[in-house]
Amino acid sequence: MTPARLSGTVLSLYRTVVGLLFACHGIASLFGVLGGNRGSGHAIPAGTWPGWYAAVIQLVAGVLVLIGLGTRFAALVASGSMAYAYFTVHQPGGLLPLTNGGESAALFCWAFLAIATLGAGRWSLDALLSRRTEPARQLATDHA
Repeated sequence: MTPARLSGTVLSLYRTVVGLLFACHGIASLFGVLGGNRGSGHAIPAGTWPGWYAAVIQLVAGVLVLIGLGTRFAALVASGSMAYAYFTVHQPGGLLPLTNGGESAALFCWAFLAIATLGAGRWSLDALLSRRTEPARQLATDHA
């Protein structure tokens, strides 16, 4: 395979892994599994601001990015939530992510911004739906 042909595959794999990891953070925080919220073994109480809402975004956006459905929008929301988390939770503790514990928030923020910009890749529901609706669009254009 040439590098140009690999790019769609690599983007799909990258999107899948980032979405899975993000969804796991949401699952851990909402249900107290996989180590729980921040390794505490416990779930965040429902409705707690901002943690519970962030966990819902992590789960929903993570799953949508994982399967590649509504990918650009879900990734943009996820990126924004991680930027908010970085600047409100981590940045007050120090300027650099290594000193304030914000590495994962910064990495997720930039990873999701890249996905929002580049799209879902070829192995996604977005691509599948686009391929399925393309013949119908072409047929409608031909008859117009």
